[in-house]
Amino acid sequence: MTAPQPCTPARALRLAAAAAAFALLTLAAGCASLPAPEGPAESAPALPAGLVVLTEPTPESAPATEAAATPPVEPLTLASELPRTRLDPLQDAKRADLWPRVRDGFAMADLDGDLVRKWEQWYARDPAYVQRMTERGGRYLFHIVEEVQRRNMPAEIALLPFIESAFNPQAQSHAKASGMWQFMPATGKDFELRQNVFRDDRRDVLASTRAALDYLQRLYTQFGDWHLALAAYNWGQGNVQRAIDRNRRAGLPTDYPSLRMPQETREYVPKLQAVKNIVRHPEAFALTLPALGDHPFFLSVSIDRDIDVALAARLAGLPLDEFKQLNPQMNKPVILAAGTPQVLLPYDNANRFLRALNEHQGALASWTAWVAPRTVKPSEAARLTGMNETELREINLIPPRMLVKLGSTLLVPRAANGSKDVSEHIAENAVMNLAPEGRALRKVGFKAGRQGDSVAAVARRYRVSAAQVALWNGVSAQARFKAGQAVVVMLPAGKGSAKAAPAMRHATKAAPATRHAAKASAARKRAAVRVHLAQGSADSQIAPR
Repeated sequence: MTAPQPCTPARALRLAAAAAAFALLTLAAGCASLPAPEGPAESAPALPAGLVVLTEPTPESAPATEAAATPPVEPLTLASELPRTRLDPLQDAKRADLWPRVRDGFAMADLDGDLVRKWEQWYARDPAYVQRMTERGGRYLFHIVEEVQRRNMPAEIALLPFIESAFNPQAQSHAKASGMWQFMPATGKDFELRQNVFRDDRRDVLASTRAALDYLQRLYTQFGDWHLALAAYNWGQGNVQRAIDRNRRAGLPTDYPSLRMPQETREYVPKLQAVKNIVRHPEAFALTLPALGDHPFFLSVSIDRDIDVALAARLAGLPLDEFKQLNPQMNKPVILAAGTPQVLLPYDNANRFLRALNEHQGALASWTAWVAPRTVKPSEAARLTGMNETELREINLIPPRMLVKLGSTLLVPRAANGSKDVSEHIAENAVMNLAPEGRALRKVGFKAGRQGDSVAAVARRYRVSAAQVALWNGVSAQARFKAGQAVVVMLPAGKGSAKAAPAMRHATKAAPATRHAAKASAARKRAAVRVHLAQGSADSQIAPR
């Protein structure tokens, strides 16, 4: 009897994604498979042991069984549901390309006008940018389209990350919005996107997509119009509602073009319309969209042990940067299984990861969590954890002259014989709270100048470290503030605070018109250079880009 052909990962993916009955029968005939479970004749074909495809659940479907000879490994799971099998073979040609499916799903009313033309021309002038942005989006677009269509939302919504972040899941705006869908911290918390020491779910591909679509559906329910829902996504639902109420009281129309709004929001929907027009007819703009397959790019692979990010990438056979493009939510160089029980990997790399993980000898994680039992100096925390103080400060972003408060969670090396993973409670709730060492500090803010300011320049001006300025403002030490951006620094409280703020004197020199007022009184001096106490409250809307 002829032995069955081996089921390679590529053949398995083709089987899982096949849309027509005749394709399923043809491919399945030559592929070794698991014993077929009882169920409907059109159920998905059997796949190699260790791979489970999530399909539409049915009460009568039975769980798949593992091949007896296969070593026990965690199963692979498709990150998004496969579409229901189509019985029309003519649909197969369309399934080879995702773009027709996107175009077929367009359902929003079209906008037209000068702003749409402006953004069409902007994209058309830079075909290399469009190419890069679209190729990067190709990693995520199938999953988003699947979710959008599953919720019966217009396919235009799947294009929104093009204008929010250029499909960069690691993007961060000057207003501290983060991720592919650009969630502000407070809005992210409203939609259960965890933000702690170890991870930021605003950057998580699956979690942020779920939250963004939840938010947009809520906005559509409130306003009953997709253009208004998009305006609220950009500007905030309270602002849009007030603009509608103002027009209603004045007897004016309340549709999107008729509302008074900031220019950023005024151009937001036209910008999406321009992207839609390009996707619909790229040739009209002398653009070519890269081919995108209408099948999953990544799989969701379960992990049940803490593992270093670098080791996970190496076991998967991926460059570290590419691994982070699919798993950008990690804030530290370790993945805690209790908080992040899955990683996303391309299909072939997922199978390689499972095999390598099963064969790996030695520790998986070289880092763990340590919770401060009391308020301590970093030097004492380093002594208690057997760590170099400089390294402890760097890996945990602890500026000079700061104390680590009771209950703060630090990343520290795992003991050579340590095997205990971080608990779910710490993985989900880890916080870092710092207090000034010695004198109390007060939070003070100012606006970056017309040319912007680098973190290093602000640090020199205020005689603090770049690491401190970066920590206070949620940016990297190499970042640059945009013109007019609000910047926060911590100054000693009390009488000596004015002496510790050379930036105020610098700002006064840059504004001769206010020099006389500055001499009049310290209060007028602060007003003249527009330095004010920071409010300490986060805007709950998603920030404009």
